[in-house]
Amino acid sequence: MSGPGPGKIKLGKADVYLHIKGKSGATVTHLDIELNKLNKIIKSGESTYVGGKNGGIFIGLKKEMIKKAEKSFSKKK
Repeated sequence: MSGPGPGKIKLGKADVYLHIKGKSGATVTHLDIELNKLNKIIKSGESTYVGGKNGGIFIGLKKEMIKKAEKSFSKKK
């Protein structure tokens, strides 16, 4: 885990849950990362990919998601 650094924008504290199959409507066991700001980048129903890294995970973004993220969160100069 590398923590804060240049080019990193803190979006807030997310609630992260391991959602177990058969509980609360889950059809498969999965991770839920809940933070409303994330829906500015990844809309409900869209999919992307995730990978592991030391200390956690990263979520890869598709080209259109990158555009939305940069538009929504990059500081204007």
